[in-house]
Amino acid sequence: MKFFVDTADIAQIKELNDLGMVDGVTTNPSLIMKSGRDILEVTKEICDLVEGPVSAEVTATDAQTMIAEGRKLVKIAPNITVKVPLTWDGLQACKTLSGEGHKVNVTLCFSTNQALLAAKAGATFISPFVGRLDDVNIDGLELIEDIRTVYDNYGFETEILAASIRTVNHITQCALIGADVITAPPAVIKSMASHPLTDKGLAAFLADIEKTGQKIL
Repeated sequence: MKFFVDTADIAQIKELNDLGMVDGVTTNPSLIMKSGRDILEVTKEICDLVEGPVSAEVTATDAQTMIAEGRKLVKIAPNITVKVPLTWDGLQACKTLSGEGHKVNVTLCFSTNQALLAAKAGATFISPFVGRLDDVNIDGLELIEDIRTVYDNYGFETEILAASIRTVNHITQCALIGADVITAPPAVIKSMASHPLTDKGLAAFLADIEKTGQKIL
């Protein structure tokens, strides 16, 4: 499974990238707004930092302007993936941009039918939002499973990029289901290393070595 980091915070991306935990980055206008920086400038800096795909989202809602924005975004760096919403206009933009050889991430997916349309339109990635479905009492992980089944049934090459990941359990279940990618905030990815039994065991080891009075350095 590939890990994408869902942030525009350069320092956090660099920390995870240095550990080999970054296969790509997803951004959106809301995340870049939090950084307080110019959208094109921060996107370029992220692209220079990581080798994998960097999703940069269009801000228009009509197909023709989305296409124009997408063509501008891909000029930032070779690893740009244009992010478009799963609307009819977004699907039109996806078809055109993917037909021109650009990577496209179709976002805000909440149903299997939407995911099927995105694959037919040539999407590189489909981004189902797990956490937001959970918020309205719909099983977001079940959607990942359904999309996996449909894509496998017909050999679609569109990668399932599980988004709105909020817990380590979301990551575990997405991996078991077979999502190709998860995108999560840095804090969620880092929390995967935590376990109470690890903490308990480490405390016991440290207490024992302290009793011996020995040190390695």
